[in-house]
Amino acid sequence: MGTVYLIRHGETEWSRSGQHTSYTDLDLTPRGVEQAAALAPVLAGVGFTEVLTSPRLRARRTADLAGLPAVTVDEDLAEWHYGRYEGLTSAQIHNRDRGWSLWTDGCPGGETPDEVSARIDRLLVRVRPLAAVGHVALVAHGHCLRVVGARWVGLPIAQASLFYLDTASISVLGHEHGEPVIRSWNRTT
Repeated sequence: MGTVYLIRHGETEWSRSGQHTSYTDLDLTPRGVEQAAALAPVLAGVGFTEVLTSPRLRARRTADLAGLPAVTVDEDLAEWHYGRYEGLTSAQIHNRDRGWSLWTDGCPGGETPDEVSARIDRLLVRVRPLAAVGHVALVAHGHCLRVVGARWVGLPIAQASLFYLDTASISVLGHEHGEPVIRSWNRTT
């Protein structure tokens, strides 16, 4: 059986400042370029049978710099749509709405947790058969990939809040005794 590698894109200006970034198409910072290139030797030799990436530049560029072959853009790997919270930090959002939680409330003018969960479940329907026969790479974003990890092991989306991801990190999903497991989480080079 294969595995699923979750690869978060390298640093951008907004990931460094903590601003929520979904549809704003930012490029990597110079540090983000270095981070993404540092992934190449770690991923070399894995032999991916499929590489899927978010449509956003920061993810596609990370995949390219990491040396990942034959990338397929998949809209379901786009980051959570933050709506009116796009570009804001969590502190700025909490100043407006003290009780807000992305994981249970979603974003006004953006996606709800149920919508994101359905989108990731749809993605996993396509990914699970690929992972049954080889290694798959998913190159995307922090919140999106946290949801992938939670849904892979059957947890509700709210539990994705418990899985932190650094920029340019690698996490690996797989199976043990036929059951989905998280093999490693948030490895940085």
